[in-house]
Amino acid sequence: MHPNQKATIATEKLPIKLWLKEEQIDEGALEQARNLANLPFAFKHIAIMPDTHQGYGMPIGAILATQGVIIPNAVGVDIGCGMCSLRTNLHAIDSTDLKEIIKLIRETIPVGFERHKTPQDSAWMPKITGQLPIVEQEYDNALYQVGTLGSGNHFIEIQQGSDGYIWIMIHSGSRNIGFTVANHYNEVAKKLNKAAGEDVANDLAYLPESSKYFELYKNEMNYCLEFALANRTLMMERAKAAFTEVLPEVEFADFINKPHNFAAEEQHFGEMVIVHRKGATRARQGEWGMIPGSQGTRSFLVTGKGEAQSFESCAHGAGRIMSRAQARKKLDLKEEVKALKDRGILHAIRSRKDLDEAPGSYKDIDEVMRNQTDLVDVQIELQPLAVVKG
Repeated sequence: MHPNQKATIATEKLPIKLWLKEEQIDEGALEQARNLANLPFAFKHIAIMPDTHQGYGMPIGAILATQGVIIPNAVGVDIGCGMCSLRTNLHAIDSTDLKEIIKLIRETIPVGFERHKTPQDSAWMPKITGQLPIVEQEYDNALYQVGTLGSGNHFIEIQQGSDGYIWIMIHSGSRNIGFTVANHYNEVAKKLNKAAGEDVANDLAYLPESSKYFELYKNEMNYCLEFALANRTLMMERAKAAFTEVLPEVEFADFINKPHNFAAEEQHFGEMVIVHRKGATRARQGEWGMIPGSQGTRSFLVTGKGEAQSFESCAHGAGRIMSRAQARKKLDLKEEVKALKDRGILHAIRSRKDLDEAPGSYKDIDEVMRNQTDLVDVQIELQPLAVVKG
């Protein structure tokens, strides 16, 4: 067993390898991991990252390799959701400038359920090639959504790096276009499985390679991956413009992009398989990635170690320790706000309804990082200075 692999569950058809202690995984996520391990087309083992928590069909923070099938719900509804980071040449930023930059970002980047009032330039949209029926159906709507943050745990954060530079980090996905593609093909998969006499339980309906829908979903998923990148890139351009307006001499470098909801054909253990990463980041040897904490804790820029046992993957963040509803009910608003204020962070908690994104609703990012030292090397630590939340 690797130094950070805390347990292997061997009671199912395939082993489940955990990068956290078994008692640290919530019952719902563990049950979902067991379901994955019993799929007839699952390959080798299931890998569960230290940030794992219950998802829809498959745990967030899980890696599933399959042979001959693709599972829409093992990618999830926010196809291509991920992170991007950009380094500025600034070594510090004063609070007045920081507040002005955040104000400009809020004025130019819609958040939550908001979208642009006018369609954005189609040059930002990925090119449509081949058959993409759902993408074509949603394309015009997507022109209003490219360059928007979305809701939930999505964020724009300005950070102080341990390398001495100010960084910008953005977490967002494919907005409604990805959601629509995901739901459409999950419904198609359920109908196909039922027609074949297979009752696929646990929200894990699949598309077999023999079906035309296998390639269709793969193509539409890949388009959504490109759209999610375009979405983050346009937001980053607007964030850069905000910086430049306040600090005209600023320069930018080292753009990094990493999705953490996708499926890809890759070679592992000598076989070509389809690796589904749901809330998990690819971490090949030397490959750069991002692992954010909460809006009150550090984030990390990392390089992968190419660990075979995790299918060359790592965690995608801190991971939730309580549901959104639990956080709003249990956390103390004054305490959460005071902790952020004491650290000098321009935060995004205004009322009790924002507590689902308070630091107290997330796992300890330091423990998450300790549990995966065999998967990644930390290159730069990033302290939050200001946060815009969805």
